[in-house]
Amino acid sequence: MKRAVLLLAVLGASQAALAAGSAEKGKTAYAQHGCWQCHGFAGQGGITGPKLAPDPMPLEALLAFVRNTRGAMPPYQKAILSDADLADIHAYLQSLPKARDYKSIPLLNP
Repeated sequence: MKRAVLLLAVLGASQAALAAGSAEKGKTAYAQHGCWQCHGFAGQGGITGPKLAPDPMPLEALLAFVRNTRGAMPPYQKAILSDADLADIHAYLQSLPKARDYKSIPLLNP
């Protein structure tokens, strides 16, 4: 019984650590794994990849999608892109600021 409780505590702690992620590490992982090539340097989307930021899908959905995609994006197995790296990428995408409202840009409002 004590082992089961300890195991659940460890699993819960690792899930919490995954959910927290590191935006700084995520920025590096985003670049190293080539996410920017399709999704843009700031997750804004591109010709071949959809917009990811500043409001990314929930981490659980991102993990499921990246592991099981059957579209233009190849699936990434844990050996290539770990859950921790994905959590960091998710944290990075969450950290990106929203674009300014065009009404606040004088050149766009004659």
